Amino acid sequence: MTAQICLIVAIAVYIMVMVIIGVIFSKGNDDTGDFYLGGRGLSPLVTAMSAEASDMSSWLLMGIPGLAYICGLSDPFWTCLGLAVGTYLNWLLVAKRLRRYTEKVQAITIPEFFSKRYKDTKNIMTAVAAIIIVVFFIPYTASGFAACGKLFNTLFGVNYHVAMVASALIIAMYCTMGGFKAVSTTDLIQSICMSVAILIVIGFGVVQAGGFGAVMENAKALPGFLSVTNIYDQATGTSSSYGVLRMASMLAWGLGYFGMPHILVRFMAIDDPEKLKISRRVASVWVVIAMGLAIVIGVVGLAMSNAGIIPYLEGSGDAERVIIHISNYLSSFGILPAIIAGVILAGMLAATMSTADSQLLSAASAISSDLLVRFGKKKLSDDTAVKVAKITVVIISAIAVVIANDPNSSVFGIVSFAWAGFGATFGPVVLLALFWKRSNKEGAIAGMIAGAVMVFAWKYGISRLGGGFAIYELLPAFIFALVINVIVSMLTREPDREVIETFESMKQI
Repeated sequence: MTAQICLIVAIAVYIMVMVIIGVIFSKGNDDTGDFYLGGRGLSPLVTAMSAEASDMSSWLLMGIPGLAYICGLSDPFWTCLGLAVGTYLNWLLVAKRLRRYTEKVQAITIPEFFSKRYKDTKNIMTAVAAIIIVVFFIPYTASGFAACGKLFNTLFGVNYHVAMVASALIIAMYCTMGGFKAVSTTDLIQSICMSVAILIVIGFGVVQAGGFGAVMENAKALPGFLSVTNIYDQATGTSSSYGVLRMASMLAWGLGYFGMPHILVRFMAIDDPEKLKISRRVASVWVVIAMGLAIVIGVVGLAMSNAGIIPYLEGSGDAERVIIHISNYLSSFGILPAIIAGVILAGMLAATMSTADSQLLSAASAISSDLLVRFGKKKLSDDTAVKVAKITVVIISAIAVVIANDPNSSVFGIVSFAWAGFGATFGPVVLLALFWKRSNKEGAIAGMIAGAVMVFAWKYGISRLGGGFAIYELLPAFIFALVINVIVSMLTREPDREVIETFESMKQI
């Protein structure tokens, strides 16, 4: 009972800090530029850690460890390698140019940037992009709410639905109060919590499992578990070859970064684009270390299960709770360990909240700012626009709660589909908009629609043919969208002179 009280206190303190930050920043949102982009005033450190914390959602502490727990190194290794490369290239190629381009055309959201980049006066691109954001972000946000529900249900036996709804209310509360500045500041704190949580869990788990040697011996005893060219099958206890096509499929996760609105908007918000080099270094180093250690958690957790210390977990949905079981076991060692376990769980909550709040803001901006104001031509005062944005956050949260109703849903599965959706629909458009002057409005719209359609078609149709078709939908959808964008652009008229001149001016900056 004492352990549970310590856990509750630690988590409660963390939640209170997040809400207080929301209150502090609630006075700084005078217009939508402040609410959605923080007035382009983020420091390099906050920019870096906010981008990565909003990226490394609940799947960092749940999805990756769970994947390593049930299938060994192969799947998480190739996935994380792709993400690490994608992170670096996104900061290197996209960040600075996007920051300068969006400031020049005075865009505060990604859909608005598309329309202004291509001089789409009817804002058709804004509407299409906004709809895509809503379609993929709501289930993405729901996965975060589901992770919170699983956390409290596993630890305290609290009804999953009650815990999930309560978590959604808290996230929506500080998000609506503080806007982008609150979200970004809490992201920095949350990234620190995640880092501390990962290190403590690994250290404690290795000791309890009998030392690093015992952990490695346990992993070596499982066929293909420590291989990156073979994959372990938990159900049969056997291994099979990890083909080149599957490697390419997992590496394709890195392509998703070029199209993530909640990450791209961080590039747009830094105070000085020249400082993005600092942000790139911080972000790249942190993400590599964090993902690598997350894989280790899964390996250590399996060793603890085989030693009878924590329950044996079967299936991806159950295996994603491994860090929760380790933390719960830690809390049984006394008051101080229970407080430390509470810090770990706060870090896990941080991983979820840091992404969910960013997604809520992006989805809210898509509906209120892009669809209602720009496409719908509604004239709103700054004060009214901010109120509409806050109401939109609440509505989206409610819809996400409904989607997160199933407690057995896989966090990693939901995230992977949403990631593919954004990567394929926005990734090619962002790259071509920034680096190819012949790209035009018609090509960009066709590319976005093609990417979204192919993600659904491949996921729920083509991939079920098996064999070489059973690959991650992001790879074929990204390529298809890119090709369609280029073909349609070449077959239709060239961009206006003003559009090309603006593009050319970016080379001189």
